[in-house]
Amino acid sequence: MGKSKNLKSALASQQTRLKNKEKSQKAAKVTESQAKAKKSTQSRKSKQHLRPTIPFLPTDTILLIGEGNFSFARALVRNPPPELVHLPPGNITATAYDSEQDCCAKYPDAQDILVDLRERGVQVLFGVDASKLDRVPQLKGRRWDKICWNFPHAGKGITDMNRNILSNQVLILDFLRTAEGLLKKGPIPSVGGNKKKKKKAEDDDADEEEDEEDARSMSSAGARGSILITLRNVTPYTLWDVPRLAKHPPPPNTGSTPPNPSYILLRSFVFHRSSWEGYEHRMTKGERAHGTGKTGEGGEDRTWQFCINNRA
Repeated sequence: MGKSKNLKSALASQQTRLKNKEKSQKAAKVTESQAKAKKSTQSRKSKQHLRPTIPFLPTDTILLIGEGNFSFARALVRNPPPELVHLPPGNITATAYDSEQDCCAKYPDAQDILVDLRERGVQVLFGVDASKLDRVPQLKGRRWDKICWNFPHAGKGITDMNRNILSNQVLILDFLRTAEGLLKKGPIPSVGGNKKKKKKAEDDDADEEEDEEDARSMSSAGARGSILITLRNVTPYTLWDVPRLAKHPPPPNTGSTPPNPSYILLRSFVFHRSSWEGYEHRMTKGERAHGTGKTGEGGEDRTWQFCINNRA
């Protein structure tokens, strides 16, 4: 019970720190935006030739988590970006938390997508809990170059924001812990392209960011596997503080739970949905039945890429 309180206290303290940080950042952005406005025209012209980041190589083995209607898996194999036209469909394992029956009931377009994926040779798995990947029989003894989870969410319908944030932080921590044994071993991947670092003297967990879309592929042949987590880069998702959870995980809440590994943040970059033809993000609970919702409006989609720290 004490350890459970320690985890909640650590995550609650983290939320308070982030909220205060966001307030100061908003004030700083007012001044910063005025300076940036003068350079915006030149900046747009200089970026016309830049391309979105494609974080996969055609030789990668890829494990997709929480696929929803499986449209991202379809985008990888049916009309992929030019860099991935030679990616073998058999290199992809696409998973969903739901059973196949529930998946097709939630997402009416999933059935046709699944037929397409299977005909192309993509492995499709159902009933895969992202917080318990080490218990999935079909994944045991296998390792991947990339494990990708786009827009993770616990989907518990918790209306209290702090409790909702906590439930999602616990989910991310469990995912990062159980995914460790599914990543290929090897040297740390090297990042190509220009890179900038947020310069905050007080931040020991500054994000590594690519310069807008000037992000080239990451050399990963023979390198250790990496994890890709994509979220909307606005409140409340920023309050999950995924980079810090990965790099500086709090102690486990029970004595039977092993400690989380520490990850290295390799880079973060804008996730362009338009790069993935036919990809359509779906909510955890399926098609919206009431209203359109406002959560996550504004901002951008951002992907964070991690690999295990201190492992050769």
